[in-house]
Amino acid sequence: MSTGVSWGLWPRYEQRIIPVTNRFDPLPQAAPMLVFGNGRSYGDVCLNAGGTLLATRSLDRFISFDATSGVLECEAGVLLSEIIALTLPRGWFLPVPPGTALVTVGGAIANDVHGKNHHRAGSFGHHLLSFELRRSSGETLRCAPDQHADWFGATIGGLGLTGMISTARLQLRRVPGEWIAGDSQRFHNLPEFFALAAQSDVAYEYTVGWLDSAASGDKLGRGVFMRGNHLQHDAPPARERSLRFPLTPPISPVTRLSVRLFNELYFRRPASQHPHAIWHYQRFLFPLDRLLDWNRLYGPRGFFQYQCVLPGAEAASALPEMLRRIARSRQGSLLVVLKQFGNLPSLGLLSFPRPGVTLALDFPNRGEPTLQLLESLDAITRSVGGAVYPAKDARMSAQSFQQYFPAWKRLQDYIDPKFSSSFWRRVTRSW
Repeated sequence: MSTGVSWGLWPRYEQRIIPVTNRFDPLPQAAPMLVFGNGRSYGDVCLNAGGTLLATRSLDRFISFDATSGVLECEAGVLLSEIIALTLPRGWFLPVPPGTALVTVGGAIANDVHGKNHHRAGSFGHHLLSFELRRSSGETLRCAPDQHADWFGATIGGLGLTGMISTARLQLRRVPGEWIAGDSQRFHNLPEFFALAAQSDVAYEYTVGWLDSAASGDKLGRGVFMRGNHLQHDAPPARERSLRFPLTPPISPVTRLSVRLFNELYFRRPASQHPHAIWHYQRFLFPLDRLLDWNRLYGPRGFFQYQCVLPGAEAASALPEMLRRIARSRQGSLLVVLKQFGNLPSLGLLSFPRPGVTLALDFPNRGEPTLQLLESLDAITRSVGGAVYPAKDARMSAQSFQQYFPAWKRLQDYIDPKFSSSFWRRVTRSW
């Protein structure tokens, strides 16, 4: 048995790990088991306490790529960053880039990831042409919108519970190069954010806001709005270098004081007000990928990420109350992302994206005070008919999950009988 941990570094469980190196090999008979890709989920959706993890990162082979049509077929352990490295020089890019490119294709499907262009492109599942699903029974299903369509919908956003995705076919999108052009501008309250989002969604592929989580009073809801489009640019190819956070400090430096200082400096920095910005795609789409192991910053106790979606009509009143509770708790977040989802319905039974506004925050794990704060935010999310993202969760109650995702009972008809996860047992009380 080995100690397994997700990106949030909490919780930690003892699990047996079995590497999967050949997609044609039969699945082991080791119930309960769960597929584990690159471990970029934040909570326990990729953990299996006392059970077995099928480590599929070695399923990293490209099967085919048509540079004319942009159709790519690969194994499920391929990272999104590896797809970009192969296809961008040929003029193709991910149709939906999430906040990190260091997730596997299988993980992107299982969590139906989304990005800064959701208002245009929807979520990852919308660009999935087909995939191969291996079941513990030995059966292999080729799933597509017109072939085993029910399994297709159950597996997209299905949290890795329907079996092991071994291969996938994706439709990529044409881009003129590796640069993104747009602007960044400060907004001073939430009405200004909503106005910018409404104005930008038509003309810009990518839109996103950063919020000052430490602000209160007249500054509540202030932040920086960024938007951009892919650009044909004659600059030489950029060489983006990554740094590595060197160690896990014994105590997290993310404190009330450091959060307030960071938020003030970030809001006032010159780049927050830039009318003619040109970014390399990595800096704009995957800024945290440039600091490897950044999760160590939160210390040995790890951190919680909280990401919710609030229906549009209720967001204007729910968001300020959330920010007030966070400010009163003195547990602000260094990184607060605010994004408006589009209206394209998700394809998966348990997909998280839906029309509304999504808010994502990181909180150092301070034990009970942090759990109380997150439950307080859950109470607001529940009251307005919103939802919390399973891929980012480590503590939501079964009651909350079942309200957020009423289709969870339908998913049970498709769950492989030998697959389970710590998350699923927790939120369905199936201990």
